[in-house]
Amino acid sequence: MDWTIFQFLLPAIAAILIIAGIHAYLGLHVVERGVIFVDLSLAQIASLGAAIGVWQGFDPHDPAIYWISLAFTLIGALIFAVIKGQDANIPQEAIIGISYAVASAAVILAMSKATGEAEHLRNMLVGNILSVQWPDVWLTAAVYLAIGTFHWVFRTRFLEISIDPRGVAARGISVRFWDFLFYASFGFVVTRSVAIAGVLLVFCYLIVPSVGAMLYATGIGTRLAVGWAMGILVSVFGMYFSVLFDLPTGATIVCTFGLALALMAAVRPLVRRAQPAA
Repeated sequence: MDWTIFQFLLPAIAAILIIAGIHAYLGLHVVERGVIFVDLSLAQIASLGAAIGVWQGFDPHDPAIYWISLAFTLIGALIFAVIKGQDANIPQEAIIGISYAVASAAVILAMSKATGEAEHLRNMLVGNILSVQWPDVWLTAAVYLAIGTFHWVFRTRFLEISIDPRGVAARGISVRFWDFLFYASFGFVVTRSVAIAGVLLVFCYLIVPSVGAMLYATGIGTRLAVGWAMGILVSVFGMYFSVLFDLPTGATIVCTFGLALALMAAVRPLVRRAQPAA
């Protein structure tokens, strides 16, 4: 193994580990809520904000792009919190899917009017994690630390609503208000992560570690630990393989996640048979 590669990748590895840490936690809530594609949808809505900003003449690296993306993401968070669809017997996942499809189409329309649209679309999808610098890493860490602290303070309420929203509503607690706080904080994370890693990789960080953890653990704490371990190991090896074989980094990490999940699923029956014997 060529350790000089890891020296070159240090800022990118640090950024990926920070992203993996908070997304593994948020993924637990997303899986419990059954809104698997909410991250992908919010990420696409954030991309729509960026696409409109580029269309209007802003440079893709202008800080204004981030704030436009964040504004769009918060609007999406408000929609997902308020429009649940139970009264009309419409699954919330259907609303999320529709939002994703419309946002994706709108991104294509906006970028068709912008110069260099193909490159902008590619960066939104797979990102360019290798270009991240230490100031970006420290800023991302500070933002996620603040959001992580917020979720730690209200962890019991968020977990209750993720597991049993009807029971919480029966106690007179406003589920929509807490849902908005959850999705809004989620939106801050997604907007920042998409700008660094791209839509596809952010979606993988949210869902794959949580699903992998569910194969081996039932408790929230254990699932979170397994998800963190999986996210860290897959990120490092995926990034290493991308540089070693000169492959696109985001796509390589996504494929490495897929292979790791398939391997964990294949090994699970062996582990389950070994447990009674132990």
